[in-house]
Amino acid sequence: MALCAVVVMLGAGGAAAGDFAAGLDVGTQAGFGVHLNGTFRDFARDVPLSARFVMGVHSASAGDPYAARRVFINDNTNGTPEDKAKYWQFRFDLLFPLMTLGGQQINVCLGPRYANYTAEFVYVGGNEDFEVRSDGWGAGLGLETNFAISTRTDFVIKLGLDHFLKSDLAGHDTTYSPDGTHINPRDGYDYDSADEAVDQPKTEILIMVGLLVGL
Repeated sequence: MALCAVVVMLGAGGAAAGDFAAGLDVGTQAGFGVHLNGTFRDFARDVPLSARFVMGVHSASAGDPYAARRVFINDNTNGTPEDKAKYWQFRFDLLFPLMTLGGQQINVCLGPRYANYTAEFVYVGGNEDFEVRSDGWGAGLGLETNFAISTRTDFVIKLGLDHFLKSDLAGHDTTYSPDGTHINPRDGYDYDSADEAVDQPKTEILIMVGLLVGL
């Protein structure tokens, strides 16, 4: 069985009190990213449990443009390659208090992750332009802490590690699947070839800071 994700975040109770809090985080995970989040606090009776929903977008590495062309299109080498990539993240966490350290409350958080990844490869002068896409599930475990900066606003620090499971890689008219059920594969190439050529999210470190506002 493939590994589930591990995500570590630093955060806890600060000034942003209330049943609901909204936040904005910036930082890096494979590339620069921005996250919007909403947290429903202490929604379970007699259990200090909160739920958080997150949507974010990150820049990322596209991979090896020459290898991607061979795996998804043909063996041509003409043109000057240009590439870029990004992925959308959708995250859900359950949060509960773990400990107090140096007077600061530490929460643990865990939950599933989903990443929608797109890499674009352009070969200037080579008449080629195509995208490779994947959709991957993962899971996470983490910690997080907040620092009050006003009666309703906290400064948040997050450190994490996500792991995403292998998923189909689709580009041009070709799809490579982890289970070997490929569609129109190029001769001599398989899923491992595609996975090496394209840098879809796998195990990624998360480092972010942001603001959390109680509503």
